Amino acid sequence: QVQLVESGGGLVQAGGSLRLSCAASGVIFRINAMGWYRQAPGKARELVATIPSGGSTNYADSAKGRFTISRDYAKNTVYLQMNSLKPEDTAVYYCNANMQLSGYDYWGQGTQVTVSS
Repeated sequence: QVQLVESGGGLVQAGGSLRLSCAASGVIFRINAMGWYRQAPGKARELVATIPSGGSTNYADSAKGRFTISRDYAKNTVYLQMNSLKPEDTAVYYCNANMQLSGYDYWGQGTQVTVSS
């Protein structure tokens, strides 16, 4: 079992920045990759960025150049630094942990990000 707790969402004006955090606990040594996904109203959940253990980061085209994902292994925490935010970035952002071997996905409860124009 892995528990994921997100924080850092909120309301920001277009052009502003936010940093999301996701703290993992439980069987963390079996986590393969961690990442961030988002879901806007009426839309499917979509990838924002992922960071595998010891591997290179991966970003959605919409996030490239504006968002940065990072992982602090000592704190078992993954971050998403979001700059130059746009109204279309408004969504609930979910933290994800993908497990080794089984490929099972754990999800956080989600944190709301609202970008006003």
